[in-house]
Amino acid sequence: MILVTGGTGFIGSHTVCELIENGKEAVIVDNLSNSSDDVLDKIKKITGVKPAFVKGDLCDKALCDRLFKEYVIDSVIHFAGLKAVGESVQKPLEYYENNVYGTLNLLDAMRKNSVKKIVFSSSATVYGMKNTPPLKEDMPLSATNPYGRTKLFIEEILNDLYASDNGWSIVKLRYFNPVGAHPTGIIGEAPSGYPNNIMPVILRTAAGKIEQMCVFGADYDTPDGSCIRDYIHITDLAKGHIKALEYIEKTGAGCVAVNLGTGRGYSVFELIGAFERVTGKKVNYRVGERRKGDVAVCYADPTKAKELFGWTAEKGIDSMCEDAWRFQQNYGK
Repeated sequence: MILVTGGTGFIGSHTVCELIENGKEAVIVDNLSNSSDDVLDKIKKITGVKPAFVKGDLCDKALCDRLFKEYVIDSVIHFAGLKAVGESVQKPLEYYENNVYGTLNLLDAMRKNSVKKIVFSSSATVYGMKNTPPLKEDMPLSATNPYGRTKLFIEEILNDLYASDNGWSIVKLRYFNPVGAHPTGIIGEAPSGYPNNIMPVILRTAAGKIEQMCVFGADYDTPDGSCIRDYIHITDLAKGHIKALEYIEKTGAGCVAVNLGTGRGYSVFELIGAFERVTGKKVNYRVGERRKGDVAVCYADPTKAKELFGWTAEKGIDSMCEDAWRFQQNYGK
C-alpha cells in the first residue's frame, strides 16, 4: 500500500487516480486545509475505487506513528504542505512548522517502521532566480521566499537522511507549472479563496466569477513582455509519480532529484490566447506591475526524467486549457 500525504489536493488526487489505474492500493492522509473530502467520491467515480482516507495533520506526531501501525505501507508519496508564495512571506513560521516539521514527523515514522521509499513533491522554486533556463538538476540551488526555502530544506533533509542510511530510496520531483484537469472533468484545481495559480484565475475570469484578472508585468525581456513558464498537464505530472515509484522498485536505494516539465515555455499572453482559442471564451485582463520575485523565463530540461524513468510529457497547451475548462464548467467554484 502507498501512503499519499495531501492526497485530496490538486496533484495528489490526480496521482491517486493514476495509482489505482495502475493496480496500486493507496491510503490518503490530508487535513483538508485547501481541499475537500468530496474528492474521494470523485476518485471513485473515475476509477471505481474509493481510496482509504485518514483526516489528519502530519504535525500530529502520534497520527504519523498510527498510520504505519494501522496500514501496511510500502512506500510514500509526500505532497502535503502549504504552497502559496505570497502567504509564506506573511506567515513564515506557519510554513516552516507545517512543511518542515510535518515532514520530519513523517520521516521519523517511516524510519521507525522500516519504510524507506519516498517520492517527494519538490518544486522548481529551488532553482532560485540566477540560473539560466533550461533548468537542470545539477544547477546551484537557492530560494527567494519561505515556501521555496521549505522545499529546499526538505531536499537537504532527504540528502542527509540518505547519507546516514544508504538503504533509503528517495526521488525528489521538481515540478514546474501544473495546469489542466482530469480529462473526465471530474477532478481539477479548485483552491479555496482567491487562487494563487494562473489557470484557476483564468478559469474564474472566463466564467465571470472574477471580473478582471491581472497580468503581472508586460515589460519583461521576452517576445511579448510577459513571463514565460513551463506549463505541464496535471495528468502528465501524475504519471511522472508512477514512473518514479517504478524506478524506485526497479533500482532500489538511491537519492535523486528529477525535473518534471515539458521543456517548452509559454508566456502568460500565449496561455490566455490558447485558452480563448480552444474554449471560445473571452478572458478579461489588465496589465499590472511586476510581482516581486518573478523571473522572466523559467522552463525545465526534462532529459533526466526520460533517461531514468522513461517519462516524457505528452499533452500540449490545448489539452491543458480544454480539460481545465471542462472541469470549471462541471465543478468549478
